[in-house]
Amino acid sequence: MFAAGNVKLGIAPIGWTNDDMPELGAGNTFEQCISEMALAGFTGTEIGNKYPRNVSALRKALHLRNLEVASAWFSAHLTVRDYAETEKMFIEHRDFLHAMGAKVIVVSEQGHSVQCQMETPLFANKPVFSEEQWSLLAEGLHGLGKRAWERGMHLVYHHHMGTGVQTTEEINRLMEHTDPALVSLLYDTGHLVFSGESHLDVLKRHISRIKHVHLKDVRADVAHQVRTEQMSFLQAVKSGVFTVPGDGCIDFMPVFAELSGSAYEGWLLVEAEQDPARANPLEFAIKARGYIRDTAGI
Repeated sequence: MFAAGNVKLGIAPIGWTNDDMPELGAGNTFEQCISEMALAGFTGTEIGNKYPRNVSALRKALHLRNLEVASAWFSAHLTVRDYAETEKMFIEHRDFLHAMGAKVIVVSEQGHSVQCQMETPLFANKPVFSEEQWSLLAEGLHGLGKRAWERGMHLVYHHHMGTGVQTTEEINRLMEHTDPALVSLLYDTGHLVFSGESHLDVLKRHISRIKHVHLKDVRADVAHQVRTEQMSFLQAVKSGVFTVPGDGCIDFMPVFAELSGSAYEGWLLVEAEQDPARANPLEFAIKARGYIRDTAGI
């Protein structure tokens, strides 16, 4: 389905060990994580909390397993902190990723976010940005986007549950008020479906801005439970709202068809946070790899 060489296939470490809830997968080592990624048939990874920050050590460990770095998450606080503070941390993050050969930098605005609050109901407390906050966000992303371009990299914005950029309307507004040359989009199937959005509509509308893709499936029964029982985002994750492609309610065939038809180039990154005690990471990585091979032809 995809043209040879257009896409690379990776998987995030969040199925093995969770950055927001370190107790999940606490016993899983960095070496186990990347070895099982390679064993399952993936060629790339994003960077998690157990990965060494020494470039030489990380490069050697990944090279032994024929893995590359796709990107890593960066928490921006453009709506609540001084821009210079965020920029300083971003530049350090950028330079590390550039040294590792990454082409994109994943950014999500965490000002007013409830995604890391264990007891805060997700849907009832989702932040809504004011006009001033939208301006701060757009201006700040433009600044960070320029810093990314200094290293020939793209800033890809991650719409995310529990943040001010979650819904279709919010994604549309962000794209309309930012410069395509400076701000691109990370497309995440799971966050859109969990939020109640049409993931295909978002994909078709913003395909020209998408430079990074997270493949995440959703268990519809758990998503319904989260809404009805007023659960938090972290409680939803622990309950298994997310899973790997091929194990939930999303049909990924139209997603792959749209991406390949638009000549998408970049990473397809399986990113499905689960409790590894309930969902064996290697087993689910193998399941995802087989599903993608069968549906996307890669």
